[in-house]
Order: sequence, then structure tokens, then C-alpha cells
Amino acid sequence: MSMTRRHVLGSGAAGVGIAFSGALFELFAGTAAAQGIGRWAYGPLVPDPRGLLDLPEGFSYRVLSREGDPLRSGEGPVPSNPDGMAALPGRSGRVALVRNHENRVTGRIAVPTVQGLTYDPGGKGGCTTLTLDAQGRVLSERVSIAGTAVNCAGGHTPWNTWLTCEETEDKAGTNGYTKDHGFIFEVDPVNPHRSGAVPLTAMGRFAHEAIAVDPASGIVYETEDAFQKPFGLFYRFLPEQPLRGHGSLRAGGRLQAMRVPGVPDLSVVQEPGAAFEGVRWVDVPDPLARATPIRLQDFGPGGITHAQKLEGCYWGGRSVYFVSSFAHSADGSGADHYGQVWRYDPASRRLTLVVVFGPDTDVQLPGESPDNICLTPSGGLMVCEDGNGAQYVFGVTLYGKVYSMARNRQNIGTPGNPDYGEFAGVTFSPDGRTMYVNCYTPGTTFAVTGPWRR
Repeated sequence: MSMTRRHVLGSGAAGVGIAFSGALFELFAGTAAAQGIGRWAYGPLVPDPRGLLDLPEGFSYRVLSREGDPLRSGEGPVPSNPDGMAALPGRSGRVALVRNHENRVTGRIAVPTVQGLTYDPGGKGGCTTLTLDAQGRVLSERVSIAGTAVNCAGGHTPWNTWLTCEETEDKAGTNGYTKDHGFIFEVDPVNPHRSGAVPLTAMGRFAHEAIAVDPASGIVYETEDAFQKPFGLFYRFLPEQPLRGHGSLRAGGRLQAMRVPGVPDLSVVQEPGAAFEGVRWVDVPDPLARATPIRLQDFGPGGITHAQKLEGCYWGGRSVYFVSSFAHSADGSGADHYGQVWRYDPASRRLTLVVVFGPDTDVQLPGESPDNICLTPSGGLMVCEDGNGAQYVFGVTLYGKVYSMARNRQNIGTPGNPDYGEFAGVTFSPDGRTMYVNCYTPGTTFAVTGPWRR
């Protein structure tokens, strides 16, 4: 059952009920929502008199960080393009908010280079970390890795580090880089010098987007964001030292790509609830992509399964979920959609299409191109929009209610032709009382509080 964004989201103000053929329940396996919590949205958005962030009544925000302001460490200005983010628990109720900066060679404000934390002086991307006290006040803000490139998303580990992903395949000698890029790096937000700037080369060199770790097996799932043919793959990494804690991923492992028998392109699947048994995993011939990008390598008889624009990835219950942000037949995809959410169950080797948005979507309405996603404390989802026009953070409840949680009001266009930056990095504090989210342009990190458990 495909559904239009108009059917799903209505006006985007209060949200409407929609039917997901029962598949939506899979999104929240093992969460509080399965026990009946989190049924309701929070009401229409209230215009923000400051012109920054519209929220439902009863909610408020604080600006934690703005691009161009001085880092509290004195290392330089706050970098631009904040993207993927995680809120990790610290001592005495503190929170380490580790944040990517998706800077390319044309990035406005680069991540400052810091001795011992810089991979490639030619790279402008990296991560910064804000340390917050138990009351949510910013105690420190500093560089946690620098000299990387196009740090888009990533994911946290069970041992409370952050895996930051480079969404590029540029090699040394191109775009001013002195080293190859397209890697994952581990970041220790509490003591960044402990992790340094060491690429986890065995996890592959490609346009990484996000990761999720199976907390039982230690297997790391990885998405590849490729919007032009050949489209990206969905990977898993089998570490040699699973769940051994900080630094264990440096010991190496095997990188594999997903093969769904008979399905070369995930975009052709349009019916939520459609399931595929017997998913196989095929060893990647050359994880470093020395001569050929991984998605173009020879995976033998049966080929490999591609998907356009694979982005968000998270672990829920006993499964990994991943997002295809869109597919356009004009780009060579097998069909059109404006967002899919897939579920893979490792125990049964079963892949299920949970949600589809589109294809007959009115691009003037919200809901296009879901990107970063996370589970809410009450068991639903928060989804960052990365599309055209107005930009929202949307919530999805267990019972299929899609609602607007936040709207970006920072106009980077003109009064007559407004434009708004995407949202990214939505995440919740360990105690579930605060939602953190980034506005990509102008780079702004917000903390949102309110009656989350109402």
C-alpha cells in the first residue's frame, strides 16, 4: 500500500491517522509503545516569536550552539553543517552530545585542526562534543576529531562511543586531500585523544551514511548513501573482537553486502508488509575499494542488491531498521518513492518493507525524503526531513499517527522566495527528558524540553 504525503500528513499542523497495514507495529518492537505508551501527538505547532523553531504548546527550546560562535575550548569557531548526533551518558548525570559536521572542501567553517585529533589537514569535517550537566547547561564544547570529510551520520556503540561516517569516496590527491577518505572513525566523546583519528579500514571505504550495532552479537550494520547509479548497498561488518569495547573495532573483521534473492533494486518493492526470506550476505571482494567502488565490484553469480539513497539506520528490539530516503526512476531506480523504512531480522534472515511514502507526492507539503531517525522515549519515531520547502521533524506513533514535532523557521532564502535548512541528528538524552536536534543551515543545535511522557 503506497500512500501519498498528502494522505499521510494532511496539513502538517496536527497530524492525521493513517493506515500502515499493521506493519508499523514492527517499527517499535521491544519499546515502551508496545505496552500502549505514546499513542498521541502533542498538538499543533505554535509560531516562535524569535523565528527559530516552532514547537507544540508546552514545549520549549534552548540554543546550545551556533556556527561561528567561539568554541568554549578556545580551539576556534563552532564549525558549520552540524549533522548526525548522539547523546551519550556521562558521570554524575552529565551528557556528552557528540555532533558531526558534514563539511566538504567548500565548507563554510571547517572543524579546527587539533594536534593528535586530525586525520588529514586537507579535510574540513569532523566532530565536536558538548558536555552538558544534569540540568542541561553547557559545560564545555570542543573538537573530538578533525581532518575528516563529509561527516554525515553514524551511530553510537554499546560502550558509549560514536562511530562517525564519511560520506565520500575521494582519494588522496583529489580536492586537496592528502589521505584517502570514505571511512568510519571511532570517537570517544569523553576523552577524544583516547580514540585519536584512526580510520577503521576493515569496515569499508565508500560513501558511508549511518550505522547500527546489534547489542547481542556486536555486528555493525552500515548504509551507503549513493543517489546516482550505481546505487548503494546495505552492509554488515563482522568484527574479530565483537563487543570488546573501545578500540576493539580496530582489530578488523569481515565486511559483507546484503543480497536479497531476486531483488536487484529495493525501490521496486512498493507494498508495506512485503517480506523476503533467505537474505544472504556476500563477502566484499575489496573493502578498501582500491581500484573499483564496492558497489561496482563483482559479487559473483546472483549479483548484489542495490538501493538509492540509503540513510538512517537504527537498532530496535531484535532487528535493524534502515531508511531509503527516496528513489527516482529518472535516475535509474526501478520505481519511485519518497521514503522507505526497512526491517531486517537477523535471526530469521527476513527483510520486510515497513513503510512507504509516495510516489505521487506534492512537494509543497511536508514529509519528503526522511533522513535521520531515532526512537522516542515513549516508543515512537522521530524523523528528520531533508526535502524541499518547509522543513520539519516529524513524529510517528505506534498507531500510525504522523505529526509535526518541530518546524525550522530560520529563512536562509528571501522573503519572497524562502528557503529552509534541513533537520539532522535528532536524538534524546539518556533520561528521555530532552530531545536534541540540529538545524543544518544555519548551523544550530537545539535542546527541546516539554511533556514528553504526557
